[in-house]
Amino acid sequence: MKIDAHQHFWQPKRGDYHWMPKDNAILNRAYGPQDLIPVLNKYGIDGTVLVQAAASVEETEYMLGLANSFSQIKGVVGWINFEDEAHLDQLTRLSAHPKFLGVRPMIQDIPNVDWMLHEDVQWAYRALIDLDLSFDALGFPKHISNFLKISQRYPKLRIVFDHSLKPQIRDQQAGCDAFSEWAKGISQLSELTNGYCKLSGLITEAKDGWSADDIQPFAQHVIEAFGPKRVMWGSDWPVCRLQVEYDEWYKLSQSLTKGLSAIERDQIFGLNATQFYRLGQEERKL
Repeated sequence: MKIDAHQHFWQPKRGDYHWMPKDNAILNRAYGPQDLIPVLNKYGIDGTVLVQAAASVEETEYMLGLANSFSQIKGVVGWINFEDEAHLDQLTRLSAHPKFLGVRPMIQDIPNVDWMLHEDVQWAYRALIDLDLSFDALGFPKHISNFLKISQRYPKLRIVFDHSLKPQIRDQQAGCDAFSEWAKGISQLSELTNGYCKLSGLITEAKDGWSADDIQPFAQHVIEAFGPKRVMWGSDWPVCRLQVEYDEWYKLSQSLTKGLSAIERDQIFGLNATQFYRLGQEERKL
């Protein structure tokens, strides 16, 4: 299957997208399957992984409802409150849904960079392992060392690093070195963990006027570090629309991977996501 491993649908009127700028016309509007399915069909993409964008169980329920109605949604990465161990009941209940894949806490928005290491959230990692669910790691380069600690503390945790952990490409464009430390961290994650990495979100870390040459070294390092067997492509639609439409990011991604073999590209554009998230294995929950 060809899979978009990272995209969103949302309904701002529900009021739980606290990060969303109210004056941003691109983001602050409803997005649903009817907006994306024609593009998926255009490029022969069989399905998507729908990822949370709000810190609420209500949004997760909304996404699972969409997954019930649209076969293109192969699975849902939701949210639970890591700070409330009573949410184990919520996680257990959600895990019974055949398309519920795992969770993503919004770590990038939490001021304390060490939050993920706090004792009162450790139950959640253990529960994910016990329930055979995945963990989407959302953060910035400053979070890499702690994601490494979590990965090594819980070697059985299935973890994927979202958006290549958001290298600050705009700073690189401005003449600062945003590559070296990020690249070192990515290499450590690839060598010292069993995690996967998403080739997604890079263009929204660039500033206006970016070119493929700005993106290429970052994408290349992710692929070289993790290898084609542990990288999965995602659109990050509709967030990507802050810079480009789905078409342009898809075509750029195809260009960025043109030096790979056909099977390696198939891995990045679908096989790895299918394997990591265990897509199409709904019977394991029945």
